Amino acid sequence: MSSAISGFYHTLTRTKKYGTDSVQESKLKRCLNVFDLTILGIGSTLGTGAYILTGQVAHETAGPSVVLSFLVAAIASILAGLCYAEFGARTPRAGSAYTYTYVSIGELLAFIIGWNMILEYVIGAASTARALSAYLDSLINFTMREYFKHHFPLRSAILSEYADVFAMGVCLLVTILLIIGIKESAILNDILTFTNLAVISTVIIVGLTKSHGHNWNISPNEVHNLTNSTGLIGNGGFFPFGIEGTLAGAATCFYAFVGFDLVATTGEECKNPQRAIPISICLTLIVCSILYCAISSVVTLMVPYYLIDPNAALPEAFHYAGLPIFQYVIGIGALAGITAALLGSLLPLPRVLYAIAADGLIFRCIAWIHPRLQTPIVATIIGGIASAIMALLFDLKQLVEMMSIGTLLAYSIVSMSVLFLRYQPVETPLLQSDEEVIRPTYTDLWMPRQTRPTIFTARIVKYLIACLVVNSFILCAIQINATQNIINKDPTTLTFFILSIVLEIIFTILIARQPKAQKTLYFETPLVPFVPICSILMNCYLILKLSTPTWIRFGVWMFVGFLIYGFYGVWHSTERLSDDDRQPLLPDSRTASDSP
Repeated sequence: MSSAISGFYHTLTRTKKYGTDSVQESKLKRCLNVFDLTILGIGSTLGTGAYILTGQVAHETAGPSVVLSFLVAAIASILAGLCYAEFGARTPRAGSAYTYTYVSIGELLAFIIGWNMILEYVIGAASTARALSAYLDSLINFTMREYFKHHFPLRSAILSEYADVFAMGVCLLVTILLIIGIKESAILNDILTFTNLAVISTVIIVGLTKSHGHNWNISPNEVHNLTNSTGLIGNGGFFPFGIEGTLAGAATCFYAFVGFDLVATTGEECKNPQRAIPISICLTLIVCSILYCAISSVVTLMVPYYLIDPNAALPEAFHYAGLPIFQYVIGIGALAGITAALLGSLLPLPRVLYAIAADGLIFRCIAWIHPRLQTPIVATIIGGIASAIMALLFDLKQLVEMMSIGTLLAYSIVSMSVLFLRYQPVETPLLQSDEEVIRPTYTDLWMPRQTRPTIFTARIVKYLIACLVVNSFILCAIQINATQNIINKDPTTLTFFILSIVLEIIFTILIARQPKAQKTLYFETPLVPFVPICSILMNCYLILKLSTPTWIRFGVWMFVGFLIYGFYGVWHSTERLSDDDRQPLLPDSRTASDSP
């Protein structure tokens, strides 16, 4: 019985191994450099966030403090991005967070992350196609909407009001381009992204000439004498909806940065991935952070926050400032930026499908590579059709609500993976004596004698990380659900809140005291374990801000995924077949090198 349990545990936690040579091998065409990856990252990130999200958060949630909302979101994204950058240098393979989790934590959690990344990219592409359709429709006086309502109505409570044939067509068109090749896709992305950057730079420069500092310090009396059809006015000043509104805005603005992980999915198509991926991720996040903060500053300085149009903030801001001609300039930039974001959503999807299928966790036929084009053609077609169907049937709001949980889980697991691998033995475990494993003492935990990690210290870190993640969720749940009680010093709530903070500090110190691996990478996440732990904590907070319907949809999607994994993936996993080849008599036994 115990051997069966042990074998089952090994099945779920077996990790993927890459040799020094095999980590560089790829069936895909290596043709991308640092410049290509950076422009791809900026193009996929700087789209709907600049033209749609800025106005919504400023008008409804944060007011002028949307600038700080973007800043907080940028910090959270940069923390996760640093962890992605290390893994890009460590394991430059297709699959991004899925692959990173597989090599560090284990197969089951890797499948969960990969399955959610599929949902994230499908919905991301569909929602971007819908946003592109809506923005173009607004420029032609909503002609498409009226036509589709009349000819393609959808009479269902769970679907959109009408079938958006244009959004579906755009998804299929971009899919065809991706089938042709990633280099050709990158060239189109370069043109679209530079057009978008030129428009945004023009908007920022011209907008500053029409800015008024008074719009960041509107008096409460001035606001209270106004009426607004939406009722979202606030109390004026820089924080019209309070600090809570700024933080809630940060949770929304966070999703404006999700495109940067596109860079990590192209690990097998880079000419020098260990160098290109870390540099491109960092440059993408820095550029997008600066531009998002600049755009939100200009909009809120040009127009009082309560007059900002949440659906077309930039065009209406320039119309308000007496420069209506810029509405057309902004329209061109928006169409280019949103199209680049669509390309950035559809490009990583087949790479993730390819990585999971190549490992045998989903049907292997999906991983077929076209011999001449050297692209994952089956995965590209499946991803494109799935996105097109979602774009055809669901509206933008329904799609956006469904895409958040996969992103946050992926960011959290990548941060955890960095912690796991930094405290793992690099080569043969360095054991000074059997006492280090058999009879550890408190001194070993608080002040380990080793200078390099051992099996024992790695196991200690594993348990500490598990405790820290659980405590992070508890700490964030108390903060979110009992803010007023904490402020009012409710004894019970305040006690648990302080206890959770103390435990968080203790777990962090204990992890920091353990010996780290000395392996030198081209790029390493700085200040480990503090940067990954801060990333985990911020992601836990944002995960707990998700709505109940999001968790229900997540449960349904995961149920389907577990059926595929249970009936196919477990039995066809490449690592299981490798285990069988290595140990035909004991396929479920575990070697010391597999231990955490």
